[in-house]
Amino acid sequence: MRVALHTRVREDGVARYEAAHREVPAGLTAAIRAAGVTSWTIWRSGRELFHLLECEDYARLLAELEHLPVNVAWQVRMADLLDVVHDYSEGGAGAGLPVVWEL
Repeated sequence: MRVALHTRVREDGVARYEAAHREVPAGLTAAIRAAGVTSWTIWRSGRELFHLLECEDYARLLAELEHLPVNVAWQVRMADLLDVVHDYSEGGAGAGLPVVWEL
């Protein structure tokens, strides 16, 4: 399945956000892949961040990562940089952007 998400980086956090994503912990990327993600891309327009991920089951991904220590530490780091964060709770499974049009 494909899931599109929107987050927003804080005005003073753009450079730190991009720097953090040049050094995503190997343990986190391994856990994301193990939870069924085959690709995850983030685009930035100003402070707006748009994510597109492909995974087997988005709700399962969230459940597997929500309490995983490496993800919890990463989310604490991201919370310091974001105004709109990625929701790893069970309720976050409905956070995907609705499809408006496809070709």
